[in-house]
Amino acid sequence: MAGDNRRAFIVAAGKNHAVSAAYRALRDQLTDYARCWPAEREVVDRFLALLDDPADPFVRDRLEGHLTGGAWLVSADGRRTLLTHHRKLGRWLQLGGHADGDTDMAAVALKEAEEESGLADLAVEGGIFDLDRHWIPERKDVPGHWHYDVRYVVRARGSEDYVVSEESLALAWREIAPLADAPDDSLARMARKWLARPPRA
Repeated sequence: MAGDNRRAFIVAAGKNHAVSAAYRALRDQLTDYARCWPAEREVVDRFLALLDDPADPFVRDRLEGHLTGGAWLVSADGRRTLLTHHRKLGRWLQLGGHADGDTDMAAVALKEAEEESGLADLAVEGGIFDLDRHWIPERKDVPGHWHYDVRYVVRARGSEDYVVSEESLALAWREIAPLADAPDDSLARMARKWLARPPRA
């Protein structure tokens, strides 16, 4: 094998190995999540089917659907969560965004939380906190598609003085307890999970 071709083969092999490891890691996290939340087995199966599809689920070019990372960003005392009034969707949601090729979904959630809030000293806590598959309507030249949102708890450990990014119309710290009865099923589910968690040691 010529030198350049051999180097290209080694780089490709290394990349494929890294991607395979990322797939295995995410599959393991999803399996653990299914054990914790057996009532959500059908949702987990949809995510596993996405990983089994030959098309790369970590890039937004997969228009049938792709992975996104979500952040349930909580205050240091755990009583409030930071929500965005999403500019494109016009709804109050948790922070988050596209993986854009990053295969570490916890890192995606953390990066999006940092970028969308302007907060420093954030930290991911634990494994997958919630899963949500939701439809994104057609917009301009992008057809409607599914987002497979993998969500993690991100805790603010320093200042809570956020900066509104171009992704948002507004940001707001909201008390979590009232969100358990929110009309948005996704936010309500996450609030109930959070309120039912074991107390921190």
